[in-house]
Amino acid sequence: MNKFFLIAGPTASGKSHLALTLAQQLDGVIINADSLQVYSGLEVITARPKRDDLAKAQHFLYGVVDPSIAYSTGEWLRAVKQLIPNFHQQPVIFVGGTGLYFRALLGGVAEVPPIDDAVRFKWRRELEQKGRAALYEILLKLDPVTASKITPNDGQRIARALEVFDMTGNPLSYWQAQRSTPIFNEDQVTRLIISPDREALYNAIDKRFDAMVNNGALQEVNDFLQRGLDPSLPAMKAIGIDEFRRYLKREISLDDAVAFAKMHTRQYAKRQMTWFRNQFVDDWRVITTPKDLYDFINL
Repeated sequence: MNKFFLIAGPTASGKSHLALTLAQQLDGVIINADSLQVYSGLEVITARPKRDDLAKAQHFLYGVVDPSIAYSTGEWLRAVKQLIPNFHQQPVIFVGGTGLYFRALLGGVAEVPPIDDAVRFKWRRELEQKGRAALYEILLKLDPVTASKITPNDGQRIARALEVFDMTGNPLSYWQAQRSTPIFNEDQVTRLIISPDREALYNAIDKRFDAMVNNGALQEVNDFLQRGLDPSLPAMKAIGIDEFRRYLKREISLDDAVAFAKMHTRQYAKRQMTWFRNQFVDDWRVITTPKDLYDFINL
C-alpha cells in the first residue's frame, strides 16, 4: 500500500527541498501540485526543480502541458489517478502551492470529463473570431448558472464552459455540483503545510528571484512572449512575465521590473498563506521553523 505525503505552502518556502529529501530517504516519487509548473517553456520563472534535483528522484507532471492550453484542476487529477498505479508500494509525495490541487486530492473538485482537442480548438477559434461578448451571450442561454459566476471579460473561462457543454451535453454547473472521491485512505496520508516566518520568506523570495534573473529568466520570458499567446491564459499569469514584458517594451527599467516581480511574488505568497490557514486546518501539521523541518525529516 502506498504512503502519501501532501506538502503545501507558499512560494519559496522550501517545499521542493523537503519533498526531495523525503523522496531520497524513502525511495519515493514526487508529483507536482503547482498549477504553473505543469506548463512547458517556463522552467526558470516558475522555479521548477533543477536538472540536478530531477536526477536525484523521479518527478512527474512538471512541464508536461503546452501553455496554449487552459489546464484544469480536473485534468490534473485525472493525470494523477493514471500515475498512481505505476508506483506500486512506493511513497508518493505531492508538493506545490496550488490549494485547489490539494483539495482535489482530498475529494473536493468537480471531475469534468476530458475535452477533445477538436472541441477545445473550436471554441478557442470562436473566441478569437467572435469575441468574448458574443460567446458570453451564448453561455447565458446554455448555462446561466455558470455565466452568473463569470465576468463577460473572462474569455478563457467562457470558452471553457462552452466546450464542456459542447462535449458532454451537460452544463459546467452540473459537473461542478459533483465531487470527486479521495484517491487515498486517511491512514495513508501525511499532510504538511510549510508556513515560515514572513520576513524570512520574503527574503527567500528576493534571493530566489535574483537567482532567476542570473539563470536566464529574462531570455526565457522573451522567448515565451514570441508565441503571442492570449494574455488571459493561465500560463501567462506566471509572475515575471508581465513585468519583463514591460521592460522588453521599454516601458520600465530592468531594476523596476525585478522590483515589481518581487513585490508581486510577496503578495502572492501572502495570499497563499492566508488561503492555507483558512482552508487547511484539521489534520495538517504546520512547519514554521527550520528546526520543525529538521525534526520531521529525521522522524
